[in-house]
Amino acid sequence: MDPIEFDHVPDIRLIVCDMDGTLLDDDNALHDDFWPVIDQLHQRGVTFCPASGRQYYSLRDRFEPIADEVVFIAENGAFVVDGDGVELSSDCLNPKAWQEMVLVGRELIATGAQVGVVLCGKRSAYIESQDPEFPARVGWYFHRCATVEDLLEVEDDILKVSVYDFESAEKISAPAFAGFRSSHQVVVSGQHWLDVMQPGANKGTAVRQVQQTMGITPAQTMVFGDFLNDLEMMDEAYYSFAMANAHPQLAARARFPAPGNTDNGVVRTIQSVLRLN
Repeated sequence: MDPIEFDHVPDIRLIVCDMDGTLLDDDNALHDDFWPVIDQLHQRGVTFCPASGRQYYSLRDRFEPIADEVVFIAENGAFVVDGDGVELSSDCLNPKAWQEMVLVGRELIATGAQVGVVLCGKRSAYIESQDPEFPARVGWYFHRCATVEDLLEVEDDILKVSVYDFESAEKISAPAFAGFRSSHQVVVSGQHWLDVMQPGANKGTAVRQVQQTMGITPAQTMVFGDFLNDLEMMDEAYYSFAMANAHPQLAARARFPAPGNTDNGVVRTIQSVLRLN
C-alpha cells in the first residue's frame, strides 16, 4: 500500500502515535527514517506524542534523544506527562477496585490459565510472579518494575491493572474481567494484553487533554493506531489513520488508511501528508 496523498498540506500541530503494531515494526524497532522526520516536525513546530499502554518510564527511555520535546501518553491514557516530566493528567483506580482485580487475576491463574497480573503505578509497575518468562515479557513494556510478595500490599497510585495472557487476552482474560465492564474501562490492548482502568481513562481522553493544554484543534491533529485500545483517539483527530495491519474495528473507526507497521507506515504517511523530504 502506498501512503495517502492529499491535494493540500494540512496545518498539523500534533501527531499522536501508538507504539506496538503501529510505529514499531514486528521486531520492536523504530525505522531509521523516524529520527530525521522528527527533526523536521520539530522545525515546523509539530509536537510528537507517543500514546501507548506502555509505562511512562519505558516510553521516555525509548525516546530519550528527544524526550524533552515530546508529550507522553502512557498507560493507555491514564497518565499524561510533558517533556519536562510534569504530569498533565492522571486517572487512578480506587484501592478497593484494583485489589478486587488482583483477586480476579489470581482466580484466573488458579484455573490453570497462563496469565500474569501487573499493577501499574505512578512510581513503578509491580508483579508477584517468579516465573522467569513473565518478568521478561513485562520488562519489554515496563522499565521500572518491582517484584513483591503480595500485590495487595503495594502502596502507590495505581493507574491500571494489566494482565499478560500467554495465549489470547481477547479469548481468555477478557471474559474473566467482564464483570468490571459496567464500572471500568476494560480493553484488549494487544494479542496478549488486557488493561483495566477508570471508566474515563483512554487514549482519546488523553489526546483531548493534550489538545486543550496546547491550544490545538482536532483539525490540526493526526493520530495513528492499530488495535482496540486506539479506538477512542480515532475520534479526536480529523486525520485519523488505521494501519494496514489494524484490527477490523479500528480500521472501521479511522478516517484514512496507512501502510502497515512493517512497511514503515507511520513515517511514510507523515512524509506524504506533510510533504517532507
